[in-house]
Amino acid sequence: MSNIKPVHVLNGPNLNLLGSREPEVYGHATLADIEALCRDAGARLGVGIVFEQTNHEGQLVDWIQRAGREASAIVINPAAYTHTSIALLDALKGVDVPAVEVHLSQPAAREPFRAVSYAALAAAGSISGFGPLGYALGIDAAVQLARARQSKPLEGN
Repeated sequence: MSNIKPVHVLNGPNLNLLGSREPEVYGHATLADIEALCRDAGARLGVGIVFEQTNHEGQLVDWIQRAGREASAIVINPAAYTHTSIALLDALKGVDVPAVEVHLSQPAAREPFRAVSYAALAAAGSISGFGPLGYALGIDAAVQLARARQSKPLEGN
């Protein structure tokens, strides 16, 4: 398979508390556990992983913009910003790499306000409710999307 740029896995607010925060909703895996799972998925697929987490919306915007230059695809768990951030939506729409939205829980099955996802309006697809496995599925989907884009002939040829 062809070489592609790394996949950037971007995580939003409070995900640094995984393992102790609401384990009945998010499970017992820590963010470090999820990072290891993502790196394993990347290695299996032959692609590098850039893995980051922040509690700051503007930092996520900066990372999305950087991924537009340096990544083949984005896997993003915007966490609570999923339901509030038009800035993240605009950033995702402003880059020319596919994005896959992931969530550990099933947001639509929780409080009514969680049924709305601004990120989904710009994402190629969304994976939710599968716990940490959703990240591996997201990376697999992101790599497939990136490879499909890479194999398309240039227009006009």
